[in-house]
Amino acid sequence: MEIFNPKEHINTKYLFYTGKGGVGKTTAASATAIQLANDGFKVVLVSTDPASNLQDVFERELDDNGTEIEEIPGLTVANFDPVSAAEEYKESIVGPYRGILPDAAVQNMEEQLSGSCTTEVASFDQFAKFLTSPDISDQYDYIIFDTAPTGHTLRLLQLPSAWTNYFDENTTGTSCMGQLSGLDEERESYSLAVETLANAEMTTLILVTRPQEGPLVEANRASEELRALGVENQKLIVNGLLENPTDTISQTYYDIQQESLKQMPENLKNLPTFEIPLRPYNLASIESIGLLLSEEQPEIKHEEVQAQEFPRLQTVIDDLYNTNKRVVFTMGKGGVGKTTIAASIAKGLVEKGKKVHLTTTDPAAHLNYIVHESDTLGISHIDEKKELELYQNEVLAKARESMSEEDLAYVEEDLNSPCTEEIAVFRKFAEIVSMTEADVVVIDTAPTGHTLLLLESSQSYAQEVERTSGEVPESITRLLPILQDHNQTEVVMVTLPENTPVYESIRLQEDLDRAGIAHTWWVVNNSLLSTGTTNETLLARAKSEEEWIQRVDGLSNGHFAVIDWSPFELKEDVLATIV
Repeated sequence: MEIFNPKEHINTKYLFYTGKGGVGKTTAASATAIQLANDGFKVVLVSTDPASNLQDVFERELDDNGTEIEEIPGLTVANFDPVSAAEEYKESIVGPYRGILPDAAVQNMEEQLSGSCTTEVASFDQFAKFLTSPDISDQYDYIIFDTAPTGHTLRLLQLPSAWTNYFDENTTGTSCMGQLSGLDEERESYSLAVETLANAEMTTLILVTRPQEGPLVEANRASEELRALGVENQKLIVNGLLENPTDTISQTYYDIQQESLKQMPENLKNLPTFEIPLRPYNLASIESIGLLLSEEQPEIKHEEVQAQEFPRLQTVIDDLYNTNKRVVFTMGKGGVGKTTIAASIAKGLVEKGKKVHLTTTDPAAHLNYIVHESDTLGISHIDEKKELELYQNEVLAKARESMSEEDLAYVEEDLNSPCTEEIAVFRKFAEIVSMTEADVVVIDTAPTGHTLLLLESSQSYAQEVERTSGEVPESITRLLPILQDHNQTEVVMVTLPENTPVYESIRLQEDLDRAGIAHTWWVVNNSLLSTGTTNETLLARAKSEEEWIQRVDGLSNGHFAVIDWSPFELKEDVLATIV
């Protein structure tokens, strides 16, 4: 596998980087931009990622107008704020209805437009201007985006029903509908942007992944979704490959990465694939990112890692027991270890005398390797695809009673949105919580604050109007007050000691604050600090973790635990080592 070299491996004007959160999209996009500019090209780098750290990388305030980087002639960087854009976008749609519709109706509209789908459409609105502006195209040799739109968003934009008056007449229901309201004047611009994305002579889609199962699966999903929409010109970058194992820990680390690559989906194996090695320095400055893709690397500096004692997971378990929590969620982005932490918490509470029910969206076969069912520990598995299909069928059956086929096409696509799946799964969780006789229910996937508020606002609005595109089950009606009771419910935030997972957890935390859901504890998973590795690259990586663990310490007011990286498959007899 060759090391990625933009000058040799890129032959289109537009570059889109996409991938799971935390895989290094911003780093790879920034390194590409810097190298191309250093080679004499005029480059603009555009970020629409809410978790982007471009301002830290380039050490200055950035805005959506573009800032020239003096240290790198030819490079301009623009950092769009999709959250602010989404707020402005939402207000442009909801504002005209204030004082006209009932407050409950306005509240429902606001929450409909508060999810990730709306943020992504607002982001697309921003970078569509870059894609379709002749002035910008003439000004630069390369235009690089560090976040690509998902297949779901592109499918929405291509549906004729997305541009009808349907949304002005239907503002109810537990979905993300309405995120394209009032954008009819942008239709031509969006259509041209989508055409540009699918033009292989103009655009390259660069899938960024890490050599781990979760990111590889996510990269494959994105690849197949976008390929189905005509975005065929794709390349794969495997970021963070360890190259020179020198001790037992690094050899195991290396072997796990290589095995993940052997098991990668066949679709990805057919793509032109390049690597970015795991570098022994912190990628948080112009200088370091400028070195990332260079053939000549600096000598490795010996890193001194101070042995530190951090709180263990048992501290979290003890607090959940002492405060007598009834419902415990583990929450975090995919791949951070939610299921393992949920199983460990459940087992720990059982050992302290609680009767616990553990429910998860993780396949039951995998969970059974970690813990085993007993008289005091019940286990259930939620089939996400099955629950989503059931929910989709319910909503579509009701929609068919009054909607045209064109509008139904939009509803069907909207039902593929992330928050729709979250609602479908959460309905099943609510059933389990309402039926169980356990002292504590531990759930390994928490609904976001947006989903809870969406359910809550739809529930209140449904009391004022007869028509609704989705009904709130009684089990959820009963559960929502429990989730907002800090004496009964706790969300444990699970993250990794890296910038993007921590930033994403902060956004999740803010979401929970809006919904009034308690979230006292954080768990930092897979830390290398205490592994005892002597490998220089892993030591440097461990050193960089200190900053993020300190950040979590501050964010949680000292309510956090750290779990060491382990090469062992986590089975029941291994759980004690992380508690």
